[in-house]
Amino acid sequence: MHTDDIFPKAYEPATVQDRLYKQWLEQNLFHANEHSSKPSFAIVMPPPNITGVLTLGHVLNNTIQDILIRKARMEGKEVLWLPGLDHAGLATQVAVQRYLLKTRKIDPRTLSKEEFLKIVWEWKENHSQKILEQLQKLGCSADWQRTRFTMDPAYSRAVSNAFIKLYHKGLIYRGKRMINWCPASQTALSDEEVIPKKIEGILFFVRYRLLDDPSIFLTVATTRPETIPADSALAVHPEDTRYQRFIGKACLRPFPKEPIPIIADHRVDPQFGTGVLKITPAHDKLDFEIGTDHNLPIRDILTAEGKINCPEVAELHGLDRFDARKRAAELLSSLGLLESEQPYSHVVGFSERADVAIEPRISEQWFLRYPKTQEALEVVKNKIVSFFPSYWDKVYEHWIKNIQDWCISRQVWWGHPIPVWWKNGSFMCQLESPGEGWQPDPDTLDTWFSSWLWAYETMDEGTRKKFYPTDVLVTGPDIIFLWVARMIIAGLEFKPSQSEEISQNIPFRKVYFTGLIRDKQGRKMSKSLGNSPDPIELIHKYGADGLRFGLLRIAPQGQDIRFDQSQIEEGRNFCNKLWNACRFRSRFGKINPHANPWIHPKSSFSHEILRKLGQASSLLNEAFKSFEFNQAAIILYEFVWNEFCSKFIEAMKWELTFDSKETHLGAFEAFDYSMSIILRWLHPFVPFVTEELWQKMGFGQSTIQTEKWPEADLLDILKKPLYDPKSASTATAIYEAATATRTLRSLYCPNLNQKIKFFIKKDRELSDLEKAVFCGLIGASSLLSIDTRPTIKTPAVLTPLGEIFLPLEGLIDFESEKQRIDKELTRLKKDQSLLDKRLSDEQTLSKAPKEKIDQWKEEKMAIDSKIKRLEEQWSYLSDKN
Repeated sequence: MHTDDIFPKAYEPATVQDRLYKQWLEQNLFHANEHSSKPSFAIVMPPPNITGVLTLGHVLNNTIQDILIRKARMEGKEVLWLPGLDHAGLATQVAVQRYLLKTRKIDPRTLSKEEFLKIVWEWKENHSQKILEQLQKLGCSADWQRTRFTMDPAYSRAVSNAFIKLYHKGLIYRGKRMINWCPASQTALSDEEVIPKKIEGILFFVRYRLLDDPSIFLTVATTRPETIPADSALAVHPEDTRYQRFIGKACLRPFPKEPIPIIADHRVDPQFGTGVLKITPAHDKLDFEIGTDHNLPIRDILTAEGKINCPEVAELHGLDRFDARKRAAELLSSLGLLESEQPYSHVVGFSERADVAIEPRISEQWFLRYPKTQEALEVVKNKIVSFFPSYWDKVYEHWIKNIQDWCISRQVWWGHPIPVWWKNGSFMCQLESPGEGWQPDPDTLDTWFSSWLWAYETMDEGTRKKFYPTDVLVTGPDIIFLWVARMIIAGLEFKPSQSEEISQNIPFRKVYFTGLIRDKQGRKMSKSLGNSPDPIELIHKYGADGLRFGLLRIAPQGQDIRFDQSQIEEGRNFCNKLWNACRFRSRFGKINPHANPWIHPKSSFSHEILRKLGQASSLLNEAFKSFEFNQAAIILYEFVWNEFCSKFIEAMKWELTFDSKETHLGAFEAFDYSMSIILRWLHPFVPFVTEELWQKMGFGQSTIQTEKWPEADLLDILKKPLYDPKSASTATAIYEAATATRTLRSLYCPNLNQKIKFFIKKDRELSDLEKAVFCGLIGASSLLSIDTRPTIKTPAVLTPLGEIFLPLEGLIDFESEKQRIDKELTRLKKDQSLLDKRLSDEQTLSKAPKEKIDQWKEEKMAIDSKIKRLEEQWSYLSDKN
């Protein structure tokens, strides 16, 4: 059968992926057996929202998980990768509300709770499987039979029971406190759901007249004049000599006009504004603390929608908070109380989901006092739980040490109900209704209150016994507090292992934090910017393997990633390179799945590839040990593309044409042995192409997924060693010499099909085979040994084999080539002069953006290099050479 019938000329992912994935599912390869005697390895997939679609962040996160899972499977472990979906209470409610308004023209506020929740469940059924199907397109080998949802009945019961246990331990309480309020979503938020954003605002300088002498006033700097009606006092630092004489007196609030005291408090910053702070306890957290300590009255003038509720000030009453800000400034100006305004950059908290400025608001909510915080700190400090990169330890420690009570109630309909029942102002905390007349608490629980149980409540008793604690969590650092820390606390508090041993109750042993994916300009990927490509489209274009491998190669541990689609194209090209390597081997008959290159005569090139194989194994093991997945991908790329394909296979092609056949079998065995290892190494990274090649080449009777991960036997290559170091070093010298010589000939004769003669003043003896291979690699018709350096028109290069000369006589037309070079030099020097002028002009440099200046510098360096090279070429064409 012709090679093209078995191996098409290029790898076609579309014809392979769905077929292979279907085979894997039919063979039940991803299902974990909790009764297995094999050592366990487990990961719980961070549950994507049911509103979600596959993003590049999902691709990176799940590719890393799949690499760990597939490698563990090949290491002979019983592997569980547990997938699932998050109901994402607030996010889903917002998404469904937008959907109703946009596509069905229904105002969600006109629906009852039951009607709305019915629509959300329909939404869930329509959308929940989409992202899981997309992950399957990516090649993820999760145990889909164990897919969980955060609102499955059993999981919901577990969430309610966790609340009840914590309530009866005195850790959950109901209280009226300052919280973060989202006027758009109409719900409380935890501190971790508030995103600080720097905004450009205005600092208003407002005069407060002294009560007993209106000719004297204190000036306050504020960004929120609309909250003046809620002022309860002015405050100054007790040691601020500018204002000590006013402490204990009263001033007049501008509107509604009313006396308010002037107090002293150490929390006032004398350096901010004028050093006088207006205290608005109902609308600022610091003001609330100061107001509480000084027994100040609390005036709440904002509605839940963020509108002013103050009938006494008719000009502001009923206005939106931002409209009221402008109107308040106008009103102050008309009263002669607005001293000045100035632009002011400051940080404001925004709702993570609704992307609107939050309002600090006093509200009665359910709060949790975090348990086990000291233990949660110790498990990371003592490396019972290890973070990668490790610098996240400090961030985690800071949060734990400064932890605040968690506001866990949300004013949304979609979510886990709070297991509390109310009657006549009293409540009972229990799962079922106490009886007639008892009404359920109207609020639901924060989504994270359910997902902090994810690591173990997704498992039944048998699964938990085998696979808990899990081994690795792969997630983003943006949820280190929202999820990672809380899961650690939950594991330590609820003891899912039913053991008192801390190491048995942590949810995971290692946490790998991925970086944020940005575009080439460094901007965060977003739909609004239009800079976020659709991963499914990338899979269609480049294949799942190309997307996985290309993305991983540009994703260093813990660093943000500059996405470049050309890297995904390189991922596809790499798969094609691997494909063509196997296609080349298939031309020479069947491979030996049990290849043993040690027992056959081998050329120096076979010895060298075996040495490089051992070295790559050591580097790869180190990369996996330190969770440097990006580095592992780079190691594999360099070895497969450069060492195996560009060097060994190219040398092997010429070796197989050499008359002596004594090393041919050794070359085939070295190829087969190396390729068997390469495919297994690469399988976790590029599962589809490696499975297809494993089956096509006949390396095994079953799937590559259950083949042994190459490790121990490779260590022997370097230890014994199982290669001839002298022969290997000769091959290295030949490869280096070939690269240098090809560079030399490319200047004068870039056509490699044209055979040309070379001279060599040699430093190393080569066998006839080695000399023949070297000639093949450099496109030489002959390689003549000389003792003295030629005198004219013979450029040379120094190599590990000796000095190699390229005689130009008869190869090119000297005069025509000199004219061509002169013409090119004239053009380049003109461009060089323009760039020199541009880069030395201070006025031009002061106006140009940095990116443009960097581009000019790069162009200048490239032109300088070309000019130098052309001048060298011209000199070799001269009779004076």
